[in-house]
Amino acid sequence: MLSLKKSLNILKKTDALLEGHFVLSSGLHSSKYIQCAKLLSFPSKANKICRSLAQKIKKKFKKFDLILAPAMGGIIIGYEIGKLLKKETIFCERVKGKFKLRRGFSIKKGSKVLIIEDVITTGKSSMECVQLIKKAKAILVGFATIIDRSTKKNLKIKKKIVSHLKIDVPTFKKNQLPKSLKSIPITTPGSRFIK
Repeated sequence: MLSLKKSLNILKKTDALLEGHFVLSSGLHSSKYIQCAKLLSFPSKANKICRSLAQKIKKKFKKFDLILAPAMGGIIIGYEIGKLLKKETIFCERVKGKFKLRRGFSIKKGSKVLIIEDVITTGKSSMECVQLIKKAKAILVGFATIIDRSTKKNLKIKKKIVSHLKIDVPTFKKNQLPKSLKSIPITTPGSRFIK
């Protein structure tokens, strides 16, 4: 598996690890942002991280039938992990602000589903995917992500998350910003609010 040092080096080389003042798709503020789309735009570098994550998934989740990835961030990583583990992979996308299965995708009743994302901070997108699994009367086996930047206080997910990297970056509510963040212009890089 890829070491922490090599992984961080790849994130920095691909400009996937950004610094500034960001409003995450969760609504929380942060001084760092992981833009996995930048990482995934370099397939040969991303492949190393995907292979490492696939190994961890195989160890943790012995049997599952389907990968479900939320659009936009989860589509490429879901596809890559599905290819490596030889699993059917589908994605959901937002329709009027809510995740839906479209394009002929469906979840079979009783199937075992793994949710895969690029980055998990609060788990809000993942938990929205869980609703699709419940609606289909399927079984959630767990969650996997390239980067887990969640903390116990902000995480909505109660099951274990398998991640390639666990990165601790403080997040803040709008009314609790430190002075260092207040002085930096805000960037809103996430995709949750794209219509």
